[in-house]
Amino acid sequence: MPENILVYVLVGFVAQLIDGALGMAYGVTSTTFLLSSGVGPAVASASVHMAEVFTTLVSGLSHWRIGNVDRSLFRRLVIPGVLGGVLGAYVLSELPGDKIKPYIAIYLLLMGGRILWKAVRQSSESGRPLKHLSPLGLAGGFFDAIGGGGWGPIVTSTLVANGHNPRISVGSVNLAEFFVTFSQSVVFLITIQLTNWEIIVGLLAGGVVAAPLAALICRRLSPRRLMFVVGVLIIVLSLRTLILAA
Repeated sequence: MPENILVYVLVGFVAQLIDGALGMAYGVTSTTFLLSSGVGPAVASASVHMAEVFTTLVSGLSHWRIGNVDRSLFRRLVIPGVLGGVLGAYVLSELPGDKIKPYIAIYLLLMGGRILWKAVRQSSESGRPLKHLSPLGLAGGFFDAIGGGGWGPIVTSTLVANGHNPRISVGSVNLAEFFVTFSQSVVFLITIQLTNWEIIVGLLAGGVVAAPLAALICRRLSPRRLMFVVGVLIIVLSLRTLILAA
């Protein structure tokens, strides 16, 4: 495991730059690095979520300040997201999450393909936005805790694939993520003894610096282009998960 905290700062910066601009991949990027460094799944997820308490707060407020947040969408996602996150964090402390990852990856692969199709064939404003968001928030929070990341890929990708504006979806999901991550971190602190504080400090420092810049990037990208980038990112990450699980 690298001893230089600057390495974790760099990982946190890059991960948050992607997550804040596209609404996903902070957890996936950071957790992948930690797992490759020999950190266990539960400790890796707990460390990432502890850092995300700070990065998601800065990111969510940045999106809110520049008009990327729909208050109604945020309210409909945050409560079920918190409930799912608490349940997932508790389950992870008792059950390895690697067995569930391939099934999540298959779902995300389908969502990524659907988003790409919409980006190429029609306007990002078309389609029928989801009306019942509670199951989506619940599933996003649960699998986010289980896999060390997944709130953005599951919730943002599903919203965009069903016709929600990409910029507003990214901003609203990012703001709701703070509350989801905070609830997960409380459970992790109760169930898991954290000792790798240098990892947490490095990840959050890099993420906090990148958050405002990422929100600005999200605002300036066109909806169609943002949909295309989100779709490609989801497909690449999903294929990587399936290959590693094979």
